[in-house]
Amino acid sequence: MIFGRAVHWARREGGYKVRVNHVKGFKRRVGQVLGLGASLLAIGLSGCATPPPKSDTADYQAYQQLNDPLEPTNRTFFKVNNTLDKYAMKPVAKGYVAITTQPIRTHVGYFTDNINEPARTVNFMLSGLPTDAGTSLMRFLINSTIGIGGIFDPASALGYKETDTDFGLTLAVWGFSSGPYLYLPVFGPSGLRDFWQIPVQFFATPMELAPANTALNDFGYAEGGLHLINTRAQYLDTIDQINATALDPYATFRSLYRQSRDSQLQLIRQNDLQGANGAPGTPYYAH
Repeated sequence: MIFGRAVHWARREGGYKVRVNHVKGFKRRVGQVLGLGASLLAIGLSGCATPPPKSDTADYQAYQQLNDPLEPTNRTFFKVNNTLDKYAMKPVAKGYVAITTQPIRTHVGYFTDNINEPARTVNFMLSGLPTDAGTSLMRFLINSTIGIGGIFDPASALGYKETDTDFGLTLAVWGFSSGPYLYLPVFGPSGLRDFWQIPVQFFATPMELAPANTALNDFGYAEGGLHLINTRAQYLDTIDQINATALDPYATFRSLYRQSRDSQLQLIRQNDLQGANGAPGTPYYAH
């Protein structure tokens, strides 16, 4: 869930943390996703200003902060999503918290994260980061077996620490800049580059590609719903605090999302430099 990523980063860094389904019929869903992507690409490119040179640090940082040419539309979608959250997701998440304990929710998080580990492995390989890919693969193998299907995380205790990635970060490693900010209906905060992880994730998930009314397809529905509810429950208080205290919640979520993505990219860069010792062939990174 992209929305959850917007609240994930900040708690780890000492401030706010905002770590911000399947339409029946394979062709219908793929067409909708790719059609939305093409529309956003056209709109984003037509409204995107030319960034200042990175050597002009102050101007470039200001550009990164305000690179939101679709702000009126983004704010409309932000309000729509907040309404959906207020009357649907938040009540469900509160009910979920009422009938579960924190340890249960923690292990549910381990389980859903483990399901996404193979996609991380592939993205690390595409990024030219075999060490991270190997770590990700070992995490999946260890947690899927010793960790009983990913319910536990013995891989971390064995030294295989989790590093998050996705196709948006893979594109960053390839040198694609983040592009203008986007706030997507249902999905939440994103960017022109990060949007493309949505269709790629669809194609990379066997549950999503499985025929309708099969056990694998039904499992995909259940896992996706559980991940959504568990993630929303994790940030009930944090999101309430932002909405209640921020002068402009939209701008706050936008800033946190960008800081989160920059933090993830910096961690990948650090891991790469430590593994490759700065050797030639180190991937190029963009912001």
